[in-house]
Amino acid sequence: MTTPSNGTRPALGVAMIGYAFMGAAHSQAWRNAHRFFDLPARPELRVVCGRSESATREAGERMGWADWTTDWRTVLQRDDVQVVDICTPGDTHAEIALAALAAGKHVLCEKPLANTVAEAEAMTAAAQTAQARGVLSSVGFNYRRTPALAHARRLVEEGALGTVRHIRAHYLQDWIVDPEFPLVWRLQKDKAGSGALGDIGAHIVDLAQFLTGQRLTDVAGHLTRFVERRPLAEATSGLQASGGAETGEVTVDDAAVFLGRTDGGALATFEATRFATGRKNAMRIELNGSAGSIAFDFEAMNELHVHDATVPDRDAGFRRILVTEPDHPYAAAWWPPGHGLGYEHTFVHEIADFVRDVVSGTPPTPSFADGLQVQRVLDAVERSSAAGAAWTPVGADQPGRRPQHTDHPPPPAASADVASSTTH
Repeated sequence: MTTPSNGTRPALGVAMIGYAFMGAAHSQAWRNAHRFFDLPARPELRVVCGRSESATREAGERMGWADWTTDWRTVLQRDDVQVVDICTPGDTHAEIALAALAAGKHVLCEKPLANTVAEAEAMTAAAQTAQARGVLSSVGFNYRRTPALAHARRLVEEGALGTVRHIRAHYLQDWIVDPEFPLVWRLQKDKAGSGALGDIGAHIVDLAQFLTGQRLTDVAGHLTRFVERRPLAEATSGLQASGGAETGEVTVDDAAVFLGRTDGGALATFEATRFATGRKNAMRIELNGSAGSIAFDFEAMNELHVHDATVPDRDAGFRRILVTEPDHPYAAAWWPPGHGLGYEHTFVHEIADFVRDVVSGTPPTPSFADGLQVQRVLDAVERSSAAGAAWTPVGADQPGRRPQHTDHPPPPAASADVASSTTH
């Protein structure tokens, strides 16, 4: 960080790699976090990087970046950059993150952490080595910063649910229902790693583990693809001489359904699809425990529904909590009670937490190790599907091998916290 001579708070120089959908969400967060939260440093948008010279320049000017480049390696040489924010397709995450950490830059990397377990393992090892030098990193699971979900985690930690027995989660979208939708990078395995499973399934896997403090240990799942070929993105503006648009093969899943078991004894069910016609961004999660339940729907993101099983039957039932009071997570920085927040606020919260951690030297969460755990779950689901939906250990190359535990918090006591058209 650099300290200005006028006595204001030190500047934290940021470079962002990638500028499309996720880049826009991150840009507004970097611009606004210090305006609403009392941060120990002021983020400064130093440079944005993209592949197209004209598009990157335009994006930089529109989103408030001071400079732009088409070579991400040059930002690692800049003394005025302390943070590298990676908002690119998954196939570039590992290369950029490894180089940035080696160069002494703090790293925020969008989810999923990588395209493969091997890449995620290498990134996690590098992050742990860099942390010993004071260089910090985090993976961008922004939904953790939804006030209602942060409050839900607090309730679980306090024992409001007792022993968690069921985790029920789904993430439903419909943005590729039309078979004429073009073959964008998110539909190509070499760039995206996986389809609905990694794009949106990663979020509900992370939330299941974050909310409960438990890890998935075994999964049984099935992946499917409904549309095998799609028009090439560059061919959709005109038809080929043969009379139809040139097409390419879809190489990722369109939908994923899977079961899971946790190290705390809970049974989990997951569904992730981009073919739920009429559903735009329906991310829902419910936890059922021995003493109560909680239910959340992102399409009503300021609400949390809580059931207390310990009250008399005559008073029992789910009650709606409007999570906008000053003592709710993050809410005090914003508007008066009842004035709800939106999707973009989750990124502001993510950036605010990240800046505080970087300045204080506190290892941020979710860590690369957390991202690796999610990557291992995704990999196990893929292997399970290939084996006919057989139960498959998470993190196992061979039957019987158990996942390595990293810095994920233990389960709470039973008696007692881009460049595509998809939505994350």
